[in-house]
Amino acid sequence: MRIELVKRPQHSKLFSALSPFLAFGLTIVAGAVLFALLGKNPATTLYYYFIDPLTEVWSLHELAIKAAPLILIAVGLSVCFLSNNWNIGAEGQFLMGAVAGSMLPVLFPEFQFWIVLPLMLLMGMAGGAAYAAIPAFLKVRFNTNEILTSLMLVYVAQLFLDWLVRGPWRNPAGFNFPETRNFHSYAILPEILPDSGRAHWGFVFALVAALLVWFLLSKTLKGFEVKVLGQSPRAGRFAGFSAGRMVIFAFLVSGALAGLAGISEVSGAIGQLRPSFSPGYGFTAIIVAFLGRLNPLGIVAAGLVLALTYLGGEAAQISVGLSDKVVRAFQGMILFFVLACDTMIHYQIRFVRPQAAGAGETSHV
Repeated sequence: MRIELVKRPQHSKLFSALSPFLAFGLTIVAGAVLFALLGKNPATTLYYYFIDPLTEVWSLHELAIKAAPLILIAVGLSVCFLSNNWNIGAEGQFLMGAVAGSMLPVLFPEFQFWIVLPLMLLMGMAGGAAYAAIPAFLKVRFNTNEILTSLMLVYVAQLFLDWLVRGPWRNPAGFNFPETRNFHSYAILPEILPDSGRAHWGFVFALVAALLVWFLLSKTLKGFEVKVLGQSPRAGRFAGFSAGRMVIFAFLVSGALAGLAGISEVSGAIGQLRPSFSPGYGFTAIIVAFLGRLNPLGIVAAGLVLALTYLGGEAAQISVGLSDKVVRAFQGMILFFVLACDTMIHYQIRFVRPQAAGAGETSHV
């Protein structure tokens, strides 16, 4: 007996539109079962996950802080995924963007002018794009698998960051802690609403990036090229589109937005470089991209939902006693059910039973 997935000749547009909501509902049900098996009250745990973080004004600011990098990275990943380029290394590009953008306040702390912050943002984008260009070049030049190269470069970035903050960039007045000096005031990303919460302009960058990429994908020839090469490379070649140039373009856009997210995070929410300032935003953004159906506007909503699970996970760890591993497993369930729902909507399962030799096979749907 063999199981095959066969593409449906037609799929329900209604179920396709409702797929993210079905996936979210299934995640809630599966999460409730998981929490019950762990001896936790499902209703209480889900309350701390999804309701408690929305009851305070400061929590809404924290939600924006958590959502900003997820949205920025996921919007960039949507360009890659739509063009059939699988950038799994956004976490490394996020880290390297933060490193590149932090060079000015760390290495030249006496340089304190208004131009510092804009330069930091540009350097962060350049750093993320340059790091993303590595797997792009390897794919175009040597036909390497971009999934493996981009993923392996994440660990290189993590080790490089750890070496920097423990070695040459360590704060000389930091009592030997593995962190850089604190950024000066000209290197800090300002708050959106001063004196009302910590939410900074990184969230505004995320919304602007989502709008710009949505316009690019839906209203421009370049966006049409992205979709054509992603859905049918052969048709793209007949249209005169270059698959190699698209690989470079998609990775550069994705890396630049991941780098912007990195420098926005360290200059806005943290104020210095540390060995591990990311809770895995680059990987969670993959869930955000697919939960948003690779649509930049849908990604904004998905980013807020996943940011809520970060805040809710922290609240559940404190109030209910969940472990960090369970919190991450719950986030992973969302991606699993998103992919499962999309697969069942677009494909049907067929059971194939082999018959006697020479008689062929009979398929049963």
